[in-house]
Amino acid sequence: MSAKPEIKAFFDPDTYTISYVVWDAATNAAAIIDSVLNYDPASGRTQPRSADELIRFVEDNSLTVEWILETHVHADHLSAAPYLHDRLGGTIGIGEHVKHVQGVFGDLFNAEDGFQRDGSQFGKLFTDGETFKIGSLEAEAIWTPGHTPACMVYHIGDAAFVGDTLFMPDFGTARCDFPGGDAHTLWQSIQKIFALPDKTRLFMCHDYKAPGRDFYAWETTVGEEKAKNIHVKEGTDEQAFIKMRTERDAKLSMPTLILPSVQVNMRAGHMPEAEDNGTRYLKIPLNAV
Repeated sequence: MSAKPEIKAFFDPDTYTISYVVWDAATNAAAIIDSVLNYDPASGRTQPRSADELIRFVEDNSLTVEWILETHVHADHLSAAPYLHDRLGGTIGIGEHVKHVQGVFGDLFNAEDGFQRDGSQFGKLFTDGETFKIGSLEAEAIWTPGHTPACMVYHIGDAAFVGDTLFMPDFGTARCDFPGGDAHTLWQSIQKIFALPDKTRLFMCHDYKAPGRDFYAWETTVGEEKAKNIHVKEGTDEQAFIKMRTERDAKLSMPTLILPSVQVNMRAGHMPEAEDNGTRYLKIPLNAV
């Protein structure tokens, strides 16, 4: 995969999320990766400010959206995938193991009887190693569980979009304490990323400014991660990593938007069905997470 896709990053400061428009310069075919629907937890109101920025860029550059991709069921922001799909088209895709996530969180939120736990809310469920096209660009979906059971890396030309599996080298790696997460599994998934060519460009889903760094960053390479990642650089002992990750995770608080985010994102970005009064609700399970 030596082709070089065009990439435009969009940073959402409220959730520290980076969304991407990735396109093939030869055909103007594009994919959108990890979009954000803005959500105010105090009022329960949503607005498409970040998504509209993506739409403007797509339209201003005459791009055709073929894919709207999720690297995983996010726990820190709501996906804007349905909003983007309605306005730009494209197939909404995620890894096939989203079915496991839907099972776990469908139970936690006591989802309505009509909630499907087979991934059918998404237009495409990728298997590990499955290839697809963005115009003339070749892409591969790589299953990288550990942070969640359904995490995927999208390897597109000379670039890879790693979701939460890795952060910038000075920030480390994903937490593994969500349901279905596992530090040993994360270690194995990171080795799959490290097996890509060292020059492969890596694009993060989040950045929080590492200590001592006063700017946001989201692009690195496989070689830089292998040489410098503070949690898992080459030569790091697997058992030492698992111990570090497990102890670190035990001290972390839950993401602020985990409860609304997962309810929406397990539905491919759709809100729960309206109740008999015509209003849609997000649930807050007490003492359950």
